[in-house]
Amino acid sequence: MGAEVRTIVSFTSTAFNITEPKGYFVNACCFGDDLAKWLIRELRTRGVNADNEPGQEDFGWYFNFQVMGAPHTLVIGHSPSLVEGGEGTWVGWIERYRGLLGSLLGVRKHGINPAAPQTLHSILSSSPQIRDIRWHFRRDFDKGREERGAPAP
Repeated sequence: MGAEVRTIVSFTSTAFNITEPKGYFVNACCFGDDLAKWLIRELRTRGVNADNEPGQEDFGWYFNFQVMGAPHTLVIGHSPSLVEGGEGTWVGWIERYRGLLGSLLGVRKHGINPAAPQTLHSILSSSPQIRDIRWHFRRDFDKGREERGAPAP
């Protein structure tokens, strides 16, 4: 078994919409379409095969991309700030794209190529509009141990 990979990223940014719900949002809090489209453009600029448009979940957005020949999915959501007027935190998690059967069998969290978070990190860290980038192991993040995050994957 390979080394564990940090697959969850959190960061702050005021560059993307977090205040104006769009008519096409499944829920009023489904922010992130502009962030997903920006990431898709940036991946494609770097020669990475990625979906043309993001898909929507009830809490945010997702898109598929290929790194080192392996299909991955990035799911993006926004967590509002508990502080009045705060910008909140963007959270993204990388999964392996496995199709319906793979999703049902729970294998989306396995086999993530370390190049996937590295590629996304290179995009996020190169933007002056992205701050406070932290990469997390899923086990830590799921248990609320966000202080264990690292500045790079």
